[in-house]
Amino acid sequence: MKRLFLIIFLLLLLWVSSMDSCHARRGKHWRQRRAAWASQLTKKKGKSTNGGSRQSHHHGGGGGSPAAGKKKLPGTGYGTGSPAVFDVLDFGAKGDGATDDTKAFQAAWAAACKVEGSTVVVPSQFTFLVGPISFSGPYCQQNIAIQLDGTIIAPTNAKAWGSGLLQWLEFTKLKGIHIRGSGVIDGRGSVWWANDYPDQIQDPVSSELMSKMPSIKPTALRFYGSFDVVVTGITIQNSPQCHLKFDSCVGVQVYNMTVSSPGNSLNTDGIHLQNSRDVMIHSTDLGCGDDCISIQTGCTNVYVHDVNCGPGHGISIGGLGKDSTKACVSNITVRNVNMHNTMNGVRIKTWQGGSGSVQGVSFSNIQVSEVELPIVIDQFYCDKSTCKNQSSAVALSGIQYENIRGTYTVQPVHLACSDSIPCIDVSLTDIHLEPIQEHYHMYDTLCWQTFGELRTPTVPPIDCIQMGKPPNNKIQSDHDSC
Repeated sequence: MKRLFLIIFLLLLLWVSSMDSCHARRGKHWRQRRAAWASQLTKKKGKSTNGGSRQSHHHGGGGGSPAAGKKKLPGTGYGTGSPAVFDVLDFGAKGDGATDDTKAFQAAWAAACKVEGSTVVVPSQFTFLVGPISFSGPYCQQNIAIQLDGTIIAPTNAKAWGSGLLQWLEFTKLKGIHIRGSGVIDGRGSVWWANDYPDQIQDPVSSELMSKMPSIKPTALRFYGSFDVVVTGITIQNSPQCHLKFDSCVGVQVYNMTVSSPGNSLNTDGIHLQNSRDVMIHSTDLGCGDDCISIQTGCTNVYVHDVNCGPGHGISIGGLGKDSTKACVSNITVRNVNMHNTMNGVRIKTWQGGSGSVQGVSFSNIQVSEVELPIVIDQFYCDKSTCKNQSSAVALSGIQYENIRGTYTVQPVHLACSDSIPCIDVSLTDIHLEPIQEHYHMYDTLCWQTFGELRTPTVPPIDCIQMGKPPNNKIQSDHDSC
């Protein structure tokens, strides 16, 4: 029995020993596999970090470089698998306010143009001198943004403008072009305005600034033939002529931006619309030397609200029909506007001899302060000493004025409509306008060939509106109508 027990005991020892050896080998192999997997994962993470996320970009001094550890060639942008970013500093821009950075901006745009959803960055704390430039489609990708946080200034020497150009910064034939940021576009227009008033002493400028500029003055920022255009956050100031222009555009949004020029800067419209539709302008401050907003022929579905205007000439539709041309404007809404120290409030102006129509216009909730002429229709508009009397005219209909209140300095209401094609369906509701001072020499309310209705009593009384329709209203031919 002892021998049998000893044999069983030895067999158990051998079995336990073999089990420990097996577990040891399995643990070694598992540890090896785990170590290999961890090594592979680390390598994958390293690749993802280097190539799959955008590198941070810091600038200092007069330029900048990509983050340490990554060599970036001009034109490649940042971000593999995410929208590319093209900083103008990486394309040679100096941003010192003296060096011409036009070519760097052109190069940055050329690179961004190839990448859908890309962004051109104009960084803060830099001032870029940029000459006349066109950021052009139609072969650019969609949804390109300009992140403007720095300052762009225009050249002030006559040589940069040649014989004269109509625009300084131009974007043409693009889809989804957005200009955003907190930066400034400065047209430095005082040298141009000096030519408008040669006898007046301007702000002190260098002899270079006093050189003779071309008679053709450029618009600061123009969009042509583009879709889905957004301008937000930026400031446009001191443009030689119009500050912001949209021509033949569809789907425009302008908000949270500022236009700023002196009240005596000639022809410096704030926002100019022409042949454009589906436009919204809101939450914007506009001060300039001409119309805060100018709505020209070919515009429809325009909505303006929550805008401050002044100095300037107010918000205008027109002038329309110049040189016997046809003008068509429809579905215009202007509401919740504050106007201070402007020449006009809300105005429609047309030339004699034109054709076409303005219809479906609503002006409401307009607060005026020290405005010369708060409510104006002028179908005898003339920017010369005399203009030829003509019978044809742009037809005006469906014009509504509601809740327009405040103070005026010259005349509260001036409604001068065409003799041959009177204004029809003009309505006034809750109009309350008082002179800034009673002893000023004021003009009384004027209505001429204006048909419509007074829906509430007004201050002052506007009893010159003719009720109903004109007895012999001339009907436009199909050729003249819109």
